Amino acid sequence: MTAAASRHRAQGNLRSITSMLLAVMFFALMDAVLKTLSPHYPPLQIACLRGLTALPLVLAYVHWRGALRRLRHLHWPLHLLRGALGVLMLALFTLGVRQLPLSAAYTIFFVAPLLITMLSVPVLKERVPRAHWWAIAIGFIGVLVALRPSGSDLQAGFATTGGLALIGAALCYAVAAVTGRLLSRTDSLESLILTMMVLVAIGAGILAAPGWVPVSVSHAWLLTALGITGFLGQLAINDAFRHGQASAVAPFEYTALAWGVGLDWLVWQTLPGVHTWIGAAIIIGSGLYIVRREKRISEVHSNAEHP
Repeated sequence: MTAAASRHRAQGNLRSITSMLLAVMFFALMDAVLKTLSPHYPPLQIACLRGLTALPLVLAYVHWRGALRRLRHLHWPLHLLRGALGVLMLALFTLGVRQLPLSAAYTIFFVAPLLITMLSVPVLKERVPRAHWWAIAIGFIGVLVALRPSGSDLQAGFATTGGLALIGAALCYAVAAVTGRLLSRTDSLESLILTMMVLVAIGAGILAAPGWVPVSVSHAWLLTALGITGFLGQLAINDAFRHGQASAVAPFEYTALAWGVGLDWLVWQTLPGVHTWIGAAIIIGSGLYIVRREKRISEVHSNAEHP
């Protein structure tokens, strides 16, 4: 690889890392808003509000990009699947953060990248090395540690619906991510963003309608923040993976744990237990091992192609 190519890659990675750090910040703030709203509204209604508040910004962005004309001939079955998964993921995640601190929720949700790696084999026909399977198995052990499935204090662990809901949310996220990778081969990025917001708003709205709770005017600023942070987070994370290597960018997703701990302390005056820290270390270590190994394999192939 030439010096110019290496410099270009480094610049792209630096921009992508910055974008990922911003994305994590915006999504953490959005999740804090979800947690704040969760005692006041049913999970499905919050999922609907998440889609509705971001939809005007998404429409403006898609129009500004001149992408409306590219929204024809979409692969609707996969878009509908992503929309259904988005509704379920948001509802389950809201249920989870209602019961657990953000830091504990993020620790459990960190299993999603491991699930994506598992799903890439049957769905994307990718080859996963044997060492990765060991890392995935160890990562799941970390989830069990974080969930604390045994002991006298089960309130913060596996016995609660919150812990199970977050595992379900992570699974929905993983399947939606793999589905999105399939769609990205044929459909535009703008179509993926817009259809997700529209389907989440409509689908969650229909399901939430029977138990709809009138929205309080005092929550207007929270709903505004929900839409803005979610929209900016989506733009930032798309930019992160567009310009840099995934193996260089992905590890910075784990900075969400720092945001979770900080927000838990500042807003709710709580800190995660020792089991959460241990579980997080195991899960993050497993994820970083996979990312580092993928980067090494990618560099070997790149050097072989460009001596």
